[in-house]
Amino acid sequence: MKRAFINGNVYVSFRPVKRVEAFLVVGGRVAMLGSTEEILKAAEVLNAEIIDLDGGTVLPAFIDSHMHLDELGEYLNMLDLRGVRSIEELKRKLRDFAKKKDGWLRGHGWDQELFKENRWPTRHDLDEVVSDRPVMLSRVCLHAAVLNTKALEETGLIDWDSEDVLRDENGEPTGIVKEEAFSFAVRKFDERVGEDEYRGYLLRASEYVLSKGITTVGFVSVGERALKVLGYLDAEGQLRLRVKVYLKPEENLDVLEVLKKLGIRRGFGGRRLKIGGIKVLADGSLGARTAWLSSPYNDAETRGYPNVGKEWLEGVAWETHEMGLQLAVHSIGDATMDMVLDVYEALGDVERAGHRIEHASLMRPDQIERAKRLGVRLALQPHFVITDWWVLERVGKERSKWVYPFKSISKAGIPFGLSTDSPVEPLDPWETVYAAVTRGKYEGIPLADLTPDEALTLEEALHAYTAGSAGVLMEEDLGSLEEGKLADFIIVSDDPFEVDEKELRGIKVLETYIEGERVFKAG
Repeated sequence: MKRAFINGNVYVSFRPVKRVEAFLVVGGRVAMLGSTEEILKAAEVLNAEIIDLDGGTVLPAFIDSHMHLDELGEYLNMLDLRGVRSIEELKRKLRDFAKKKDGWLRGHGWDQELFKENRWPTRHDLDEVVSDRPVMLSRVCLHAAVLNTKALEETGLIDWDSEDVLRDENGEPTGIVKEEAFSFAVRKFDERVGEDEYRGYLLRASEYVLSKGITTVGFVSVGERALKVLGYLDAEGQLRLRVKVYLKPEENLDVLEVLKKLGIRRGFGGRRLKIGGIKVLADGSLGARTAWLSSPYNDAETRGYPNVGKEWLEGVAWETHEMGLQLAVHSIGDATMDMVLDVYEALGDVERAGHRIEHASLMRPDQIERAKRLGVRLALQPHFVITDWWVLERVGKERSKWVYPFKSISKAGIPFGLSTDSPVEPLDPWETVYAAVTRGKYEGIPLADLTPDEALTLEEALHAYTAGSAGVLMEEDLGSLEEGKLADFIIVSDDPFEVDEKELRGIKVLETYIEGERVFKAG
């Protein structure tokens, strides 16, 4: 395949910002950059196809370094509860959804901080609407959910003796489940999904990702089922999206033993699917107060808690390190960050191995310095700033300077990429870029007023979402349109450097290309 793209406004990279008018793609890679005249001359010699961009703006394709592809596919078929302002509204939406759907019901996206009732929903709220079949509605953070009584009974969670199954003053389950209990409930609901339906979820999610201008994802917390189906799709040529998977060992350490016996290392895979490493969920979320803090929450008498012990994490880290795989550890609370950095310090050679920390929501200056010294890579989600508008209530004003410290991380020179944790946050990269650059100041987010200097520049945000995320995923052939790189790019409706920052979230992806082949065109 030989194609010349001419008469464009082509951004080759963002650090430094480099622009050209045209480029030539040969065999899926960028072969030449230059003026339209220069590229046309080369195209004539090669008998290449000519594509006139007609002044359109071209950017390197986005790379989402941390998301959940299967859960996104499921979310696209669920009851959408984002932005719901009351429990009564939640119940109305559930009632309408139940009329259209058979079987077990799932929804996602509610946040009790938005509810006018000023409380968490309960199983009794759900029972008033649906009592004859299981219902699970997950909180926006995907670390907690509310189940109706039927769901508690069918999953067996009604009999669990665990702090992750919340109970009222009479010892009765409220319907709220967190962390381990939430994960267990998800598995029980997933068991009801047939193979064909699950395959459909992954395919639909992949096409949706491409429509947003993302050509590569870091798919984290991957289970056996997802890996198997993705393998089939890749072998059949149906997987058009680049997917790098990070497997979860929390449920079954056999995954490490199998990879070790087979000698599978980072980068093993097929045409679109590759093994990246192991993902560990080390703590919870600020929203559910399950993220592990070094001192108590500002609005509750708890510090949260770790999901794994340090000794267990050390064992997984050493195994992963010795096997030549990346380790990606979820760390939202600063106490968890201390534990993860301790483990990485003991490993040594972290930079070469590419080990990662996910989220880094609460990161003290001493931890930023330590992460830089160790060579840790970070996968950050700027839209948390807007979604977690209540974060000062959780951590207090004194700790606000440690919350989502994007600029401090950038200034320290820590390699980082941007992502969405989708479906936790909207997948649209322009929503993420907008959040990174504005820090929620136009939404009146209190954190924006207290920490305005932690906003990224547009150049920093776009670099982190392309070359930065490629670095986090250890994909050297992606992230820019430099000569020799794979020709993954997008055509967008507006030049991001020519619009007001308030308008960034309105930019649309018109076309998406992988290796110079168009895989999406807006209708």
